[in-house]
Amino acid sequence: MSRTRNAAVLVAAVALLALAGCGSGQNQQTADNPGGAVIRTASADPNGLRGAVLDRPYALPAKSLTDTSGNEFNLRTSTKKPVTLVFFGYTNCPDVCSTVMADVASALTKLDEPVRNDVQMLFVTTDPARDTGPVIRKYLDRFDPSFVGLTGSLASIKDIAKAVGVPVEGMKKLPSGGYEVGHGAQVLGFGKDEKATVLWLSNAAIGDMAHDFGKLVEDNR
Repeated sequence: MSRTRNAAVLVAAVALLALAGCGSGQNQQTADNPGGAVIRTASADPNGLRGAVLDRPYALPAKSLTDTSGNEFNLRTSTKKPVTLVFFGYTNCPDVCSTVMADVASALTKLDEPVRNDVQMLFVTTDPARDTGPVIRKYLDRFDPSFVGLTGSLASIKDIAKAVGVPVEGMKKLPSGGYEVGHGAQVLGFGKDEKATVLWLSNAAIGDMAHDFGKLVEDNR
């Protein structure tokens, strides 16, 4: 198999795992890889990161959303810490979102306080119709009060998600009358240059995330 074919297969495999969000129809978007990033295995990363490493980084868009206090939050200028983690999800997600938020919170507790304080966690809702500021704030406080929750128009959120390689399906109606939202379940790690070179899938080990968060802080101070 050629090197190009190997890369394509690896990207597809990671996309399939990353799109483990809430929604039975989510696999329709497994081929969505807007940035065209090539992902290599952690063992191939010279810096020793344990997550999925991107050969072509995703740039964090200079777009603004609204935080849980109703204030404008620019994804670039409002992030003051050396490392920014970004996750797209929603508060009514029945499984993966809570698991990922709990895992990130647990990983952060394994870091020394000065290191932990240099990491900013951003939770961007994929369900702005239901996820108001107070709803998101109450949800995130279950995991870590320092987590920043963001909302905005669904169109804006989808554009931002696409720019960083995260597929978002939008609403899918359920027989019960409610709906679920299919979305990518990866956490992206951005450095002070506002670029993500690594992501962690929803099944990432807490110890691996803690290791990588600390490494990113060290590299971006």
